[in-house]
Amino acid sequence: MSHLDELVDAILSRPKYRAISPDLVRRIGERELGVRRNMKEAVKATKNKLHQVGGAYFEAKVDYEAGLQMLRETSDLPATCRTFMQFHASTRERLPILDEFYRTIFAHLPPIYRVIDVACGLNPLAHSWMPLPPDAEYLAYDIYGDMIDFVNEFMKVAGIKGKAEVRDVIGRPPTAPADLILILKSLPCLEQVDKLAAQRLLAGLSGRFLLITYPAQSLGGHRKGMITNYTAHFHSLAAGRNWQIQRFEFETELAFLVETQ
Repeated sequence: MSHLDELVDAILSRPKYRAISPDLVRRIGERELGVRRNMKEAVKATKNKLHQVGGAYFEAKVDYEAGLQMLRETSDLPATCRTFMQFHASTRERLPILDEFYRTIFAHLPPIYRVIDVACGLNPLAHSWMPLPPDAEYLAYDIYGDMIDFVNEFMKVAGIKGKAEVRDVIGRPPTAPADLILILKSLPCLEQVDKLAAQRLLAGLSGRFLLITYPAQSLGGHRKGMITNYTAHFHSLAAGRNWQIQRFEFETELAFLVETQ
């Protein structure tokens, strides 16, 4: 067994990391093995990166089976979705602006027939807030297998045409053409793994419209300088691209709606 295989096995054998994409663990682990003094340090550093890119958004283990039971039995699907979205920090931050957020964004879009949700978290549960045609397709990607299983079952319950898939979007960006690609508050996280991750992801996508957003505050609630810094970050990514850009500033989120063609 190679050192990399040993590291991947060591990470995935832990209950906390068992559901994470093996491709992502391998990507991070390979880099850490190259710069750390020994296996113990490489494993610790890999776990830290995995926390930064995903684990920090979960305060506790999510009971997806209980969530599915709630969704199957509810008489008010949107309200139940709103309740369950509280279990992921990123979607929880969007709840106070959820109605305004999607109403505002979609008011500037033509009819959307295929959505790709990159690093989706629990955002597919916001489907009811998106004014999509009944036959619109929704494709979602994230690194947690248990969450992706939950999203797939949710789509069946909600009658949504689409699927969710476990994927390391840094190494394998979704390349299917789409009318709208959602990249919600994920680029800073991806760059924790690879400083060129955002550039690589954007180069691999094929969407007419991109919705790229950033948090207006940290997970701890700090706001100082974040809007300024993330505005600069976005414009560094947009430089040299023939994009038409609209900027929206919500209470908890900074958004850029990009028309690429």
